[in-house]
Amino acid sequence: MRTELVTTLKRKATELLAELGRDKRPILITQHGRPSAYLVDVESFERLQARMNLLEGIARGERAIEEGRTLSHDEARAKLSRWLK
Repeated sequence: MRTELVTTLKRKATELLAELGRDKRPILITQHGRPSAYLVDVESFERLQARMNLLEGIARGERAIEEGRTLSHDEARAKLSRWLK
């Protein structure tokens, strides 16, 4: 991963975006010597969002199991039969 100053982003935004689109490698933007933001291409961002949504769904399922909010196969089939008629 590459690191750039925020002033470089201001001066060379078009160049950085072109490189980002070509290389698909995130760029860490620093401000006053500290990490401030990541610059990522759209495709990578959307892929990360899809992964996060999947992981959040898994976490919700695990919480439901821990809290006992589950159904047996027969119970689920009976509930769904109302919708599948």
